[in-house]
Amino acid sequence: MKKAFIVLTMLLLMASPAIAGPFVPQLQKFNAPSVVKYDFDGKRLDIPVTVSGKPANAIFCVYTKNKGSTINKVSNGYLGWHYVNKIDTSIYISPPTPMAVGSNTIAWNGKDDDGGMVPAGDYTYYLWGYDNVSPKQPVNQKLFARGGSGGKLAHIQETGPDGKVLANPIWYGKSGMDKWVIGYDPADSTLIETTSFSLGSGWSTAFTLALMPGDHSKFFIRVCHGANKIQGVRKMNWVPNGVSQFDVSWADNGILSWSNPAAAAMTSASDQPGPEIVGDFLYTANNLLRDVVQGHTDIVVIDWKGGTLERNIDITDWWTDPRDLELKGQLNGGPNGVNARNGLLFLNCHCSCIKQLVDPAAENDEDFVLWTNQNGDYILDHNYAADSAKPWACNDLQVGPYTYHLGGDNNLFSIAPSYNEGATSFGLLAPDGDGIGYFAYANDTAGWKWFNIFVDSGCAYDGIYCDNEELSTDTTLAENIPGIYYIAHDSIKGTISTEIGVTDAAPAAFSVAQNTPNPFNPSTTINFSLARAGKTTVDVFNAAGQKVDTLVNANLSAGSHSVTWNAARFSAGVYFYTVKSGEFSKTVKMTLLK
Repeated sequence: MKKAFIVLTMLLLMASPAIAGPFVPQLQKFNAPSVVKYDFDGKRLDIPVTVSGKPANAIFCVYTKNKGSTINKVSNGYLGWHYVNKIDTSIYISPPTPMAVGSNTIAWNGKDDDGGMVPAGDYTYYLWGYDNVSPKQPVNQKLFARGGSGGKLAHIQETGPDGKVLANPIWYGKSGMDKWVIGYDPADSTLIETTSFSLGSGWSTAFTLALMPGDHSKFFIRVCHGANKIQGVRKMNWVPNGVSQFDVSWADNGILSWSNPAAAAMTSASDQPGPEIVGDFLYTANNLLRDVVQGHTDIVVIDWKGGTLERNIDITDWWTDPRDLELKGQLNGGPNGVNARNGLLFLNCHCSCIKQLVDPAAENDEDFVLWTNQNGDYILDHNYAADSAKPWACNDLQVGPYTYHLGGDNNLFSIAPSYNEGATSFGLLAPDGDGIGYFAYANDTAGWKWFNIFVDSGCAYDGIYCDNEELSTDTTLAENIPGIYYIAHDSIKGTISTEIGVTDAAPAAFSVAQNTPNPFNPSTTINFSLARAGKTTVDVFNAAGQKVDTLVNANLSAGSHSVTWNAARFSAGVYFYTVKSGEFSKTVKMTLLK
């Protein structure tokens, strides 16, 4: 009888659903020499690349280096699609290259995209990649960001009130009213923090918020009252799982509004971009995408500390085209998405082909726009088909690809979802706005695509956060699939040069630095240098001397390297890491806190 009871208990345990756990991504990391010597003699250059974590679909790019000051308001390409100003530009972009975990090689013959030899000198190289092999990993299975008029549908906060990188980034969605700590159990809806607010009859809000620097219990939202023709920004006090309150001490009883004549035609804040803060200023826009009479678009600059309107930057010439209206498109484009990265702003609209990177700190408005990608390169373009009834009309709400979000990583590669462009997931733009191509995540179909948001702060959750609504095209599903999902991603840059200076030369000795941060939770970075190339391992041991993880096991080049250990699944305590290459070996102590 006792034996039968034991067997029955085991069967019940096997039949029970698995106990869910925290979201722990496996990162994708590239490691390559920071400086590569090349004689620009037409011979093949091989750059060793080590991939750890997840395999990569990779793009290799070669760019000018420190030549931006000589590039002044240049437009080129078919239809003049590409505009660049005061930034370095691409010379060569490779086709996609699959890279397995372990040792790989990037090869370049020293030629540009047109097949000409590149002159000797100093150049920046980039390697950008994402995991196109593994299925999307659930981050949260209860929340969802969607909308038909947003250029930025959600916000992920990567830094804390003190400006330091958060160990766990925080998701804000649903007009800022949903809050989710990335790393929590994806299936546990009780961990979702919400807030609400009532603006009153006739008011509407944009999709995203901006948290106040120094105090994340306060935030800003973009508002609109259509009937009263009021445009503005409100400052709010966040009340967890309660009703957020207006901060009536800010601006005019908690709202800064403006009476820009062009703004009178705007009837809904859902067409307007949520606010973004860079330094001392908050940025949003006046977007007249539904106005068929007046052409106008400007960036609104607000002193968020004082609650005053600083100025307006007119970008009408970029986003308004009467020809598009004549072709039965729209007079106006956007932007209705403003997304900050590295002190710069990405601008986009789902209704327009235009994608832009602007510098809010530019000394004059003429240098505000760093690059613009318009119709002409077939990447994120509108009405490019030979039989289009509206040939090359850029501002058009009725044709895809619908780009509901545009965001960049730390090297300023940017991606936008590409719904209505076949079985693709996103269009990729290079750091100068050069259109690279369309790409797909594993198993993606031609269904809806809403957002792709980078986390690229050096934390244990770096990667791309996307939706999975395209699964709703499966007719066996009763409703749309909610959720936030994860795809591994990384990008790095280095230098290709005819000369390697003393500071760039390979180290004279093997060295291993103390991990940073230390103590840490849950991730830390290990930096080390190799005097010469060779088989290298980085292993982690517990206090009992048992090996618990291997971070590197590959042939590495001479030079500086780094690797990140994500210890989310390990218990707190003292650990040791050993870096071994050839006859050299060093062990260093580190402490994990929980």
